[in-house]
Amino acid sequence: MAYVSKSPTKKMWRRIFCILMVMVLAAFGTISGRLVDIMVVEGEWYKQQALDQQLRDTSLTAMRGDILDTNLNILATSASVWTVFVTPNSVKENQKALIADGLSEILGIDREKIMEQVEKKTGYEIIQRKTEQSVADELRKYIRDNDLQSVVGLDESSKRYYPNDNLASTVLGFVGYDNQGLAGIEAYYEELLGGVPGRKVTAKNARGSDMPSSYEKIIDAQKGTTLVLTIDEHMQYFAEKHLEQAIIDNEVTSKGAVIVMDVNTGGILAMATKPDFNPNEPFIIYDTKQRAAVDALTGKEREEALYEAQQSQWRNKAVSDLYEPGSVYKIITAAMALDENKVSLSDNFHCSGNITIAGTVYHCHKTIGHGPQTFQESFMNSCNPAFIQIGQNVGIDTFQKYFGAFGLTQKTGIDLPGETDPLSHAKGAMGIIELASSSFGQTFKVSPIQLITAASAAVNGGYLVQPHVLKQTMDSDGNVLETVPTMRKQQVISQETSLIMREMMENVVSLGGGKNAYIPGYRIGGKTGTSQKMDQNNEKARIASFLGMAPADDPQIAVLLMLDEPHGTNIYGGTIAAPVAGKIMNDILDYMGVERKYTAEELAEMDINAPDTVGKEVQESRRMIENAGLSVRVVGDGAQVERQVPAYDQPVPRAGTVVLYTDAEAERETASVPDFTGMTLSQVNSAAAEMGLNVKFSGVSLETSGARAITQSIPGGETVEWGTVVTVEFRFQDTVE
Repeated sequence: MAYVSKSPTKKMWRRIFCILMVMVLAAFGTISGRLVDIMVVEGEWYKQQALDQQLRDTSLTAMRGDILDTNLNILATSASVWTVFVTPNSVKENQKALIADGLSEILGIDREKIMEQVEKKTGYEIIQRKTEQSVADELRKYIRDNDLQSVVGLDESSKRYYPNDNLASTVLGFVGYDNQGLAGIEAYYEELLGGVPGRKVTAKNARGSDMPSSYEKIIDAQKGTTLVLTIDEHMQYFAEKHLEQAIIDNEVTSKGAVIVMDVNTGGILAMATKPDFNPNEPFIIYDTKQRAAVDALTGKEREEALYEAQQSQWRNKAVSDLYEPGSVYKIITAAMALDENKVSLSDNFHCSGNITIAGTVYHCHKTIGHGPQTFQESFMNSCNPAFIQIGQNVGIDTFQKYFGAFGLTQKTGIDLPGETDPLSHAKGAMGIIELASSSFGQTFKVSPIQLITAASAAVNGGYLVQPHVLKQTMDSDGNVLETVPTMRKQQVISQETSLIMREMMENVVSLGGGKNAYIPGYRIGGKTGTSQKMDQNNEKARIASFLGMAPADDPQIAVLLMLDEPHGTNIYGGTIAAPVAGKIMNDILDYMGVERKYTAEELAEMDINAPDTVGKEVQESRRMIENAGLSVRVVGDGAQVERQVPAYDQPVPRAGTVVLYTDAEAERETASVPDFTGMTLSQVNSAAAEMGLNVKFSGVSLETSGARAITQSIPGGETVEWGTVVTVEFRFQDTVE
């Protein structure tokens, strides 16, 4: 049978065509739908994936603005550091060991840790942040020498530095690992200091390596604003030095604080809390006992203890801690009573040693009482019964009116974080008992910054000023952007009342319980305070304080110093806080160039510089020394002076003795220095004269009595030459509260 070939019919061709068309359309529809899904529905996701593979977007840290003191000395600044990174996706097998070995040695990082990062399937891994310039330079050389430029790099960043270490640390604060302010000025003015971060966008090839710089775009970071503070680093140093020593000398267990304020502008010239911390390494616990206690713990307990210890050392006691101010507050009670004509300087108040108000007995620090005393004497004596009577004369409503007018019912608004609201008696909640205790500074709480602001209003003409730390802002070129003006909130008392308060406070230092703050040549005013910590289980817990101002005839500065829980031989503000505040004011007034104006009595006590007698005839030398107002003692039989003690131009107390040696071979006359501790001025004079020594008195005027020696420049028992000058510091061991 013959084979017959059949060709597809037209009908079959149409059927085949239709089937093919359906298949094509179905495929096209599927592809189109997927394309729509990729391009529209998931378009942004795929776009981002492509950008991530093709671009590396790096944030460029902005350099923080500098912080300067009032004289433009640097308190905080930033310097360039580098972030070291690798791009693991681009690393070849033979490069891994080179990277791990080199970076481990140069950066001081564990080799295995670096190798783990190099082995990752990522495009960017940070090896180390904050790498210093010298290390970065060494690393760049290693990268070049080993041809690792495409897989290891450095991005510029910045690191904060505090060149004075602990100085003003609780005011300045510090920054965290991300350069963001976490405390103090750094945190409060973060928006100004932080600047604006920049960006660096780099194109990458198919292997993930950076392409040439022509494919790179950089948006520069903008440096932060420079802040100029009212703080003066020299005054800050004086305040911290004396506060720190006072804490040691008086065994203070709950820290101490000091504020130096411009009474007329509210500018904070110095502010410190001790002990404190180093803002260059703020997370280290600097109190050795506290650190040991933390290290002895483990797990969650250790974390909690570490957190509490860090918060404690960062806390600015001068702004954040409330306390009962005690007798320092009598400045405010006296001012309101005078301003309301509720008392006059000649008014008399009797003190029998106690007073009873509504069945509550209040005692005076002088148990036998002061007897009859004027208002001014009551202030000098810091007599609680007298001030309770004065407070009762003022009355509850007027007392609370002035309490608020002096700014003691709210925060001052100082430009530092952490200020605490005061705790005071609400209207309607104060009775005559609360009025009695409040009159001498108990049963309410304020912070040191609130108290010194109020006291400044009492002596600056009556104006409550806004305390502040910022003085000016500047751009990176040093151009002033803004100056902070003095802000007077209100006039609280009259200028006449303020003038009387200055005189009364000066009398406290010259005649009353603040005698330990006396400074020859300067007119100092002040008020002592020793307050009980009413919320403590320990009934003996006290806060010793002193508020001083100077010069008393034209106040420029106020100094408030507080020692929280002293445990030395004396705990009273007049004895342990007043002399420290006096030393601070002495250093600051000298630094400010305030001219000393000595009284006739002070001039009579001043030291005399020893004349130069070496090489001169004995008789001529004797005449020179006696003409200078000094005594002379000759050792040897020579005709000329070979040596003298004290040496030329060294200060010798008036009526002191200069010893002249006329024979180079003559044996030196020596004496054992007495232990002057506890002696009166006359006793020290006699003991020193007996041993052939000169003695220089410090801390008090020779016209006053009752002071005792507490320290001496040369320890008792040490052997020295005749004529050696020994400086002896005296204090009045008062129990004035």
